[in-house]
Amino acid sequence: MNRPTIADLAKAAGVSVSTVNRLLHGTGTLRPQTADLILSAAQQIGFRSSGPLHERRRDNLPHRHLSFLMQQSHRPLCRIWAEALLGACARRTDAVIEPDMLFQDDPSPEAVAANLLKMGGSADAIAVISADHPLVGQAIDELRVKGVPVIAYVTDLSAASRAGFVGTDNWKAGRTAAWFISQTSGRPGKVFPLIGSNRYQFQDISDASFRSYMREHAPEFHVSETLLTHEAPKNAYAIVRRLIAEEPELRGIFVNGGGISGVLRAMRELAAEQQCKIRVVCRDIGPETRKGLSEGLITASLCHPVDRMPEELIDVMLRMIERTDTRLIEQRIVPFEILTPESIWT
Repeated sequence: MNRPTIADLAKAAGVSVSTVNRLLHGTGTLRPQTADLILSAAQQIGFRSSGPLHERRRDNLPHRHLSFLMQQSHRPLCRIWAEALLGACARRTDAVIEPDMLFQDDPSPEAVAANLLKMGGSADAIAVISADHPLVGQAIDELRVKGVPVIAYVTDLSAASRAGFVGTDNWKAGRTAAWFISQTSGRPGKVFPLIGSNRYQFQDISDASFRSYMREHAPEFHVSETLLTHEAPKNAYAIVRRLIAEEPELRGIFVNGGGISGVLRAMRELAAEQQCKIRVVCRDIGPETRKGLSEGLITASLCHPVDRMPEELIDVMLRMIERTDTRLIEQRIVPFEILTPESIWT
């Protein structure tokens, strides 16, 4: 039997010979769907150059440099998010992605803005986790003018020039946290929300909706003023230790940001009969949270889905690279996951 020829491959794929030659010799670009069609046909008929075709298929794909400005390299949750994003880049089949991951340990708006502008010198698109601030918005405006789209990740930004947002429904998350605490506490008492920063939109929105639910459905609970942890476990530990000492009617803590390890440290110092009187709901899914769930110290974690959110973010970034001439903002809202001591997978 004669070996299949290029003409045979073109016929099997339903394309022209010149189209096959463009892929085989790298003399032009093809749509990814067309390249996949030719590759599939090559495998079916046993075309002998299918190996080089695979290489040409990759060369034919658009090459994109995507940059990610993350937060706090010391936080396990941020490391988990970063690894998930790198994995999503590697799995992408419609583009060859060169990822650039930078952790922002200095959360000041000046540092964030400076890093955004620096990354914009080489990136095709940037995703950023940042507190909202006019200086950050100004940097995003400058990048928009240069044709570099910036997508807010996890927490939205008020910058009018941002290209998109990928995150969860934070209004629903706050109300769900309130539902868990009010429904599982057993008796009324005091509830204390903790946030990392007033400038993280996702925390501020969840805090407002938490209070909204309590006013509407659980007025017998007293919700205190929101306490600020600055995303530091040591601060969260000190706050919870003080609450335990000074608030005998403490019934619930909503950890709406960083600091869950500090909260758990304080909880572990209590006797079992005291632990069971306090409901803790958080928005983390790092190793400390998983341990706290397995110990029964955390009632529920309303976390960002580690698998789906990175895929959605990469999709938005690639789409907005092709749409730099539009002022539209693309928003992807991904359902948050609810983990409890009975559902956690360890």
